[in-house]
Amino acid sequence: MHTRKETIKEKPSENRFWRFIRKNGFSALMGIGIVIMITNPDAKAFMLRQLMLTGLFNASIDTESSETLNTPATDFYFEDSQGNIQNTASMRGKVVFINFWASWCPPCRAEFPSIQALYSNYKDNADMFFLMINEDSDLAKAHRYLEKENYTVPFYKAKGNVPDEIYTGMLPTTIVLDKEGKIRLHHTGFANYGSDKFMKQMEELISE
Repeated sequence: MHTRKETIKEKPSENRFWRFIRKNGFSALMGIGIVIMITNPDAKAFMLRQLMLTGLFNASIDTESSETLNTPATDFYFEDSQGNIQNTASMRGKVVFINFWASWCPPCRAEFPSIQALYSNYKDNADMFFLMINEDSDLAKAHRYLEKENYTVPFYKAKGNVPDEIYTGMLPTTIVLDKEGKIRLHHTGFANYGSDKFMKQMEELISE
């Protein structure tokens, strides 16, 4: 049972608590938000996706440096889900969109909807090939992620060494090869590949 004195003592304490909340509530919420964003891949991917809506991260082939454009391709082997092994050299005559990704990678998750949009637009085009190289150690996780998000882009695993000119371990990494197998775009970090401008540039490559 509280005495009157004890009750009186509690009130200032309660007032101080609510004053602290009113004064520091925004900072506390920001701190919680940052923690969630760091620890939750979906939350971080969502934030990155909002940044992509600004248009600042739209992919563009013509913005790449002259050192990258028309660099001779360095071929590598890859394996499909059935165990069939191919080499990128066999893709000559096609424009090849290569993307290194992993299900646990927030920037990969952020850009994946734009890649799905690009794939949906060109999946039936015989002059284009999508080579999504998955870097998950557990392929079941990659499958679960794609099924959960209703993504239909097929993925592959790199077989053997991938040349540094193609991939150095940074996720995501995207490369576009023209029909001669030359590198026309090499980009590390997330980007929007579903913009009208990028699709127009892909059309131009296909028409070459």
